[in-house]
Amino acid sequence: MKLTGGEVVARALKDYGVEYVAGVPGHGIWALFDAFLQEESNIPFIQVMHEQSAVHMADGYFRASGKPMACSTSVGPGAANTVIGLATAYVDSTSVFYVSGSPQTYMQGHGTMQELERQQDNAFGRITEQVTKRAWQANSVKVLPSIMHRAFNEMMTGRPGPVHVEVPMDVQVEEADVTIHPLDKRLPIGLAHPDPRAIRAAVDLLKMAERPVIVAGGGAITANASAELVKLAERLGAAVSITWNGKGAIPEDHDGFIGAVGQTGTTCGNAITASADVVISVGCRFTDWSASSYAKGVSFSFPPGKLIHIDLDPREIGKTYPTEVGIVSDAKIALQAMLELISDADSAAMLEARQGFHTDVAEAKAKWRAQVEPRETSRETPFTSQRPLMALRKVLDRDGIVVVGSGNTQGSVKQSFPVYEPRTHLTSGSYSPMGWAVPAAMGAKLAKPEKQVVAIVGDGDFMMSLPEMGTAVMNGINVVFLVLNNQGYMSIRGGQRKFMGRHVASEFNHHSGNGEPYSADIAASARAFGLQAWKVEKDEDLESSLEAALTCGGPALVEVIVSRDAAGPFATGWWDFPSPAYYEKEQADYAAMAALEQHL
Repeated sequence: MKLTGGEVVARALKDYGVEYVAGVPGHGIWALFDAFLQEESNIPFIQVMHEQSAVHMADGYFRASGKPMACSTSVGPGAANTVIGLATAYVDSTSVFYVSGSPQTYMQGHGTMQELERQQDNAFGRITEQVTKRAWQANSVKVLPSIMHRAFNEMMTGRPGPVHVEVPMDVQVEEADVTIHPLDKRLPIGLAHPDPRAIRAAVDLLKMAERPVIVAGGGAITANASAELVKLAERLGAAVSITWNGKGAIPEDHDGFIGAVGQTGTTCGNAITASADVVISVGCRFTDWSASSYAKGVSFSFPPGKLIHIDLDPREIGKTYPTEVGIVSDAKIALQAMLELISDADSAAMLEARQGFHTDVAEAKAKWRAQVEPRETSRETPFTSQRPLMALRKVLDRDGIVVVGSGNTQGSVKQSFPVYEPRTHLTSGSYSPMGWAVPAAMGAKLAKPEKQVVAIVGDGDFMMSLPEMGTAVMNGINVVFLVLNNQGYMSIRGGQRKFMGRHVASEFNHHSGNGEPYSADIAASARAFGLQAWKVEKDEDLESSLEAALTCGGPALVEVIVSRDAAGPFATGWWDFPSPAYYEKEQADYAAMAALEQHL
């Protein structure tokens, strides 16, 4: 059939199951956008206010559903605005399809159409190569169908990630006789299975373990392996800790759940995992945040602990820690294979032998609850950052989705907001940009319209995506935005004070006036965009305002004034941040901990 380049992209996206495209129009892409109005390739288009938000929206859509969404921009600065979003998806291994325009093929190299050409002609693709699994530049209509199915293969198989397809303006409008290839004929069948010898070795090691711990990373959720992970923990009598992106892999009211590991993990998550004699890592790549910068004995202890490392990407196995058994496999398949080798008698024997371990786990969990509960139940105002989370948990459905921004909010949610199902806690755990959560929450709502979706962000984070309030209203995307307003970048201020003893540029104050704290009226700003909004400063208004927002029938915002000085999570682990040489005490404290790091 004869199709333009724009029609090839649009029709392939529709045939491949893409339900939404988000982006910002521009002269470099409008011919391709026009194809989304064609009868056989029409896909709803979500117009956002900033190109970065389009990628974050598609990212949130995938995390909530496991299905890809597309995003698209023009050329030049519009395209460059996507880099943070692509990097976020790349680092966190989420699938996003991004298509952009570029100057006409016969114009490239002349600096036309906002082109980067000083080192290479039409060089923007060289930038996205570093933040995608693969980037393509289509120089004719005839090659586009092949690029489209290869892009989906790359994006959806193996370790997920974003892809970029660049279509020059002349290719968007030119026509050729082409065929859109059926995707099911271009994808592999089945999942990666583990080596049976590795599975046997892992099970044999686990049978001998006295203090086994499973660490669930984001890969466990991507692989839909939560049910198998919980069953294995129950059969083994293992405790389960989580990373940021692993939150939701196990219901947090399960007896075996011990909380998160890492710098803002729980005390029980760190202590129990660090004392494990065998750790099973499921889809975890051991970032510094989740491994307490590899300081031995804080979150992990390898050796003497032994590591069973399950990951789809062989490059992750042995990268940071020595591995007793490395298993390259889809996580769900690997856990199923392990379960098949554990008989009822084996399970009963292990549970009996690990009663002392379970007593230690219960005691460690009780100590953590005693530490964190005063902040969670505090009635003081301005609020602690934990108190609004408890109020939200009370009124939110058990399977409601929370999409969490970076900074203190991110750590507080990890420690104090329980979730019970996979894909109901979404956060950018590794790249962690501000401005991610608001559009990502809208993407999650598009993916799961039947579920309640709440974006939980600090005021600094929220300000970076404030214009997207208009996107929510224009498109009727009924997300609740919970903004914890502490008038600054308080996670940064806390770090500055810890490592330098003073702070700079991290408080929002009237710097040229009286020095008093500054804040825009966020609730009033939301109302100006057309949202229903509540500003909460009294404890008695907290639950009722959140409940009203969740039931109002449209996009809504609740601004909660939280304390600058009780604004964040407990720092229960270690994070490698050296202090300047002129801080002698801080330098000495740092050196003592850095000496424990194992990554080298």
